[in-house]
Amino acid sequence: MSSPAVGSSEHEGTLQALLNSFAMIIFSEIGDKTFLIAAILAMRHPRVVVFAGAFGSLVLMSILSAAMGHLLPALIPKHWTQICAAGLFLVFGTKMLLEGRAMSGGNEKMQEEMREAEEEIEGDDAEHDGTGVVGAHGDVMPLESLEAGGGVGAQRGHKRTASRSQVNRVAEGARNFCSFFLGPVFVQAFILTFLGEWGDRSQIATIALGAAHNVYLVTLGTVIGHSCCTALAVIGGRYVSTKISVKHVTLGGAVLFLLFGVIYLYEAFQTSTTDLDLDIPISEQDPMRYHR
Repeated sequence: MSSPAVGSSEHEGTLQALLNSFAMIIFSEIGDKTFLIAAILAMRHPRVVVFAGAFGSLVLMSILSAAMGHLLPALIPKHWTQICAAGLFLVFGTKMLLEGRAMSGGNEKMQEEMREAEEEIEGDDAEHDGTGVVGAHGDVMPLESLEAGGGVGAQRGHKRTASRSQVNRVAEGARNFCSFFLGPVFVQAFILTFLGEWGDRSQIATIALGAAHNVYLVTLGTVIGHSCCTALAVIGGRYVSTKISVKHVTLGGAVLFLLFGVIYLYEAFQTSTTDLDLDIPISEQDPMRYHR
């Protein structure tokens, strides 16, 4: 039978995992590129479909990231996974703190993210419907300009287009297959969100949380956070992006990440101390044991 102290510590650990993962998503995703992609798509297409595609992508990303973090303790001792998690949060927090201090009081950063999100959506539309080709730097080149260019440049453009179509033929076929059953808007929101989130700060932080806490609790906390952010994006993302202060959100996220780093560093120290005590024989831990 577990004691009240053990039950209380387990309850605190559950709340910590949920709150940490939820707060991390809120401060990482509001105003992020995937947030703005969902907001822009919701202004052009039905909001329910956009929410379903973006949220489904984020749920899949949360499950994969938390599962990757869950596998780390099986490969690396828990003490070192906590140190790595602490290091990641400290690095991210310091980077966000420097970015926040460098920002001006306006929303120039948000407008830049908005332009990049619009360019990604336009590039995806042009490439998918066959009206353009995305260049090496992300610029959309209409097919008419490639055909009218003539000469060697046009031939190279045609060669790049042919080569690109061969490489992406399977992926394009899979996308068309899914679009037939789920709808092109759902698939576009799903793919753009997944690609924008892959390798993002929130994904790496989710992996770190999955290594430090229960994988199911981390997944639940991140899914709840993503649901709130995605719903806010599709309902009034454009309005929110003009009203919130990106600088304050970034600085708040920096403080949160630095706090996480200190907490996990302390827990790593506690874990190493506990392991050291378990390795020491009882007679060495309590020399007076046999003299009582």
